[in-house]
Amino acid sequence: MFDWFSEQSRVSKEMAGHKIAHATLKGPSVVKELVIGLALGLAAGGLWKMHHWNEQRKTRAFYDLLEKSEIGVVVAEE
Repeated sequence: MFDWFSEQSRVSKEMAGHKIAHATLKGPSVVKELVIGLALGLAAGGLWKMHHWNEQRKTRAFYDLLEKSEIGVVVAEE
């Protein structure tokens, strides 16, 4: 005699055996995040320092020209 329910469970078990390659999701890697954060922090800090040095250079040049009387900050009277 054919048992329909046992045949269905056998088929479903066989079908469940097929595996599909999925990306395995893991938790965050602490070391990887630290390295990435350190690299991004150093890059941003370097850019900020370069900007600061450039502004300092412009300010120093302005005061040097002001001291040499090549420029003035008072509007000349007509």
